[in-house]
Amino acid sequence: MPAKKYTTKRKSDAIVEDDRDPKKVKVSHRSHGKEAGEVLVVGQGDVGQLGLGEDIIERKKPALVSLPEKIVQVIAGGMHTVCLSDTGHVYTFGCNDEGALGRDTTGECSEMVPGKVTLEEKVVQVSAGDSHTAALAEDGTVYIWGSFRDNNGVIGLLAPMKSSTVPVKVPVSEPVVKIASGNDHLVLLTLDGNLYTSGTAEQGQLGRVPMFFSDRGARRGLIWLLIPHVVTVRGKVHFTDAFCGSYCTFAISKEGHVYGFGLSNYHQLGTKSIRPCFHPTKLTCFKNSTTSWVSFSGGQHHTVCLDAEGQVYSLGRAEYGRLGLGQEAEEKSEPTPVMGIEPASGVTCGASVSYAVTREGSVYAWGMGTNMQLGTGNEDDEWSPVKMTGKQLENRTVLMASSGGQHTVLLVKDKQES
Repeated sequence: MPAKKYTTKRKSDAIVEDDRDPKKVKVSHRSHGKEAGEVLVVGQGDVGQLGLGEDIIERKKPALVSLPEKIVQVIAGGMHTVCLSDTGHVYTFGCNDEGALGRDTTGECSEMVPGKVTLEEKVVQVSAGDSHTAALAEDGTVYIWGSFRDNNGVIGLLAPMKSSTVPVKVPVSEPVVKIASGNDHLVLLTLDGNLYTSGTAEQGQLGRVPMFFSDRGARRGLIWLLIPHVVTVRGKVHFTDAFCGSYCTFAISKEGHVYGFGLSNYHQLGTKSIRPCFHPTKLTCFKNSTTSWVSFSGGQHHTVCLDAEGQVYSLGRAEYGRLGLGQEAEEKSEPTPVMGIEPASGVTCGASVSYAVTREGSVYAWGMGTNMQLGTGNEDDEWSPVKMTGKQLENRTVLMASSGGQHTVLLVKDKQES
């Protein structure tokens, strides 16, 4: 008779299976991709972030990327792309200047096509920022490669001023169940409901570094920023989910409260003030929804969020149509419903663009059209949601989307497989 498995399910949908061996921890989270499919890319790819080789550096409509395995998660970094296979392997392509691909790209144009990152453990989730990539293994450990940057350049990764071109283990004392990346910061959600952060602190996005120390850690030094430390909140708060904008962080508590910290110069956190929040702030504007919040994604100056009913909302800066509220829309300091979209299953943002994936498998795009990230075939800005079309989307359902600085990546599945 096989050994009995002891399974504990937490509020965060994180699962621990020990098989009577406390050293073996297996974690999962409701946000981790389960359905496998293929990868489409659209937009600009002059540094290889489209993964289509050196001869194709631009796509006006979604194009299929050749990968050796089925993919369950796609993430667009600033100028690189990360794909997670159904067997737990990580593939990367794009800019590798700071080591964000996590693999050797000395071969001619090898960064412009997908290549596998060497990791011993099975990976269950990936995240990426401008110049870094992170991977969560099924045993709750986290690996990271590349570098964090601030307004003055590279600050390092786990050691001051030192990047890493290969995966290195992140020192965290608790099992991690979810990771999220901003442009230059990393957020770790642990099994026990704690948040750890690392990276750049200039805009308050770490939630644990006072403004006085935000410039490279001041007298405490960069190591204080680069090694993850727990984010403390007055009164014990158990977090169940976490999300990143480019320069801010959102977290949901077990009670359903939404906390935020970081840049809010266009009210993208939903605060009345436009001052950055250097410590976790309970965001009262998110109390107004009649349902619970399930997802947040932030661009440079705006946020798109999703409630449990599938309604999409936006807030923050309105220029170029990134809020999806029409050409007359102005800056919003609280979540405002985005109309013209069927119930959604996910939302994501690039710097000045937004997307919603519907429960029926379509994807809507709006915002700045300059880099053709919207998949409309032209460079016009879109002030309201437009359904993305294209030959490669025919007879396929969209599972997820992710957008970087100049490109967008989609995970799709053939309809007959759905």
